[in-house]
Amino acid sequence: MEIVQVFKALSDETRFKLINVLLTHDLCVGALAHHLGISEAAVSQHLKQLREVGLVKGEKRGYWTHYMVERNKLSELAEFVRELTSLPPCPEGVCIKKLNQKNDCHKEGVKMCDCKCQYPEKLIGKPEECTPEQIKECHGDEEHPCEEKKESTK
Repeated sequence: MEIVQVFKALSDETRFKLINVLLTHDLCVGALAHHLGISEAAVSQHLKQLREVGLVKGEKRGYWTHYMVERNKLSELAEFVRELTSLPPCPEGVCIKKLNQKNDCHKEGVKMCDCKCQYPEKLIGKPEECTPEQIKECHGDEEHPCEEKKESTK
């Protein structure tokens, strides 16, 4: 199930209403059009999109096709959202520059930038692992902001 496509299909108010009605009644296009106050052609187009993402199916009954919700697909969607809400936040915080990369902050040894770096993807890792060229490219002539200031003891 392509989750983004399912969310897109449900993002339309009419399709969302269709799902709500079909959760309690198996209905044909004509009955759905009457219930929602829209044309049968509009209902057919919305049902087509819901069928394409696997949220509804049709069953021929006599002359008409009655539509019903694929409850297992809806359950998969609900489980996906439940799993998203149970993900713990990264203990190090999230660097906005790292969001587009496939880093799993929960893996052992992965430490994400704490957003002091302007372009952290240009750096190797810790300040002491970076070359002077990388630091200059990331920060210009400034001192590396991720490096803790060393106190001079005299």
